[in-house]
Amino acid sequence: MSFDTRVTQRPLRVAPTPRIRPEYKRRMRLADTLQVLCFVSVAVSIALFLGDGGAARFSTPADAITSLGVLTGLVGTDLLLVMMLLAARLPAIDRAFGHDSAMALHQSLGKPALYLILAHVVLLITGYSLAGKVTIFAEAWSMITQLPDMLLALAGLGLLILVVVTSLVIVRHRLPYEVWHIVHLLSYAAVLAALPHQLTSGSLLIAGSAQWYYWLALYTGVAGSILVFRFILPVVRSLRARLVVEGVDEVGDGVVSIRLSGRRLRRLKASSGQFFIWRFWTPGLWWQAHPFSLSAAPTGNSLRITVRALGDASAALPGLRRGTRVSFEGPYGLFTDRARTSPRLVLVAAGIGVAPIRSLLETATFLPGHATVILRAHTAEDSYLADELAALCQARGAELRIIAGKRPAGLNTWLPAKAVSARVSLKTLVPQLRESDVYICGPRRWTDEVVRDARSAGLPTRQIHFERFDW
Repeated sequence: MSFDTRVTQRPLRVAPTPRIRPEYKRRMRLADTLQVLCFVSVAVSIALFLGDGGAARFSTPADAITSLGVLTGLVGTDLLLVMMLLAARLPAIDRAFGHDSAMALHQSLGKPALYLILAHVVLLITGYSLAGKVTIFAEAWSMITQLPDMLLALAGLGLLILVVVTSLVIVRHRLPYEVWHIVHLLSYAAVLAALPHQLTSGSLLIAGSAQWYYWLALYTGVAGSILVFRFILPVVRSLRARLVVEGVDEVGDGVVSIRLSGRRLRRLKASSGQFFIWRFWTPGLWWQAHPFSLSAAPTGNSLRITVRALGDASAALPGLRRGTRVSFEGPYGLFTDRARTSPRLVLVAAGIGVAPIRSLLETATFLPGHATVILRAHTAEDSYLADELAALCQARGAELRIIAGKRPAGLNTWLPAKAVSARVSLKTLVPQLRESDVYICGPRRWTDEVVRDARSAGLPTRQIHFERFDW
């Protein structure tokens, strides 16, 4: 079997010179604003320390170490609050960065925040022990037993360490998603547990001071954002939409399309390519939340997702009954036509990653001959929704390529062995790649290889959009 099966092809036209769309410029301005606010929040934390006379507290080694301990605590806590905002699914953050990028930044801040908090603890104990001329162990015991709320703060530190450890790839992939998710919810408790000792210990956050009001406002703003966008808004939207399962259609071995119906769904402002976090209210599934992308363009009264049973409780999804109630969070993600910057379009998918690709193809704007769809599979028969894609490509004037075959052992590539031997790349498959936006969805490692291929072809970051469907 040939590694490249060209299903649909239309004559290519000369594309106009790529221009930056106004939507992209607005998104970049929003992203810049949010990044500036992030840096400002860290700067304000440092300013709180300096405004309280912190710069003058470096006259002795004990004072210098203690002051550094206070400073690392302020900055570390501020980064923790930024992390929580990044995971709070705020609309502004989702519009600016997209869910994948926001969560990647969230994860990258975990270790620095933990290191700063640990440094805060070690430096304060060391500084106080030098000032009191006692051993570090004696000072640590004194702080735990005598200072108010210190045991609560210590418990919060333990929870924070647990959250960071379970975020490590080697640990995360050994845990069921639900266990990992529950552990990460403890990060809220970890941050809240640290607040009382911040307000009762030390002289910086004195009740009624400007620093005290700012710190409480910061905590309140973050907590309010999480409460509204992670809990209240999803409940309100779910009750208003009254979403139920309309039907389940078999797509392939263990793969089904779930049709959902509801009311006033246009008010969700969902776009093709986005995903929701779904909860199906049926025994065995109600306690699990599943992130699935739309596999068809949303309408005013219907949505569709295409899912693959992976052996956990999601294996029960093909057996969903008509009328099953569904609640949801979303829509989320920048994997939409709004992120486009170029006139041409390239859609690349593997496995169940075809779902958002198929919905995006349905509504994306492009001229006939200016779009290419690439499906990657072990065999042509393993390509999910291939028939629907072929029909859409035929109707819209897009080209469909099915790249079939197994990857070569021991080699990092997104292509099959025959394609690698023939020196095939994304650029050889799509000669007009530089004039295109590339959308990629598939398993994490495979997606990373396609992204690498696109970047090696000289494609700028703004023209590469990707989603990984593993957690």
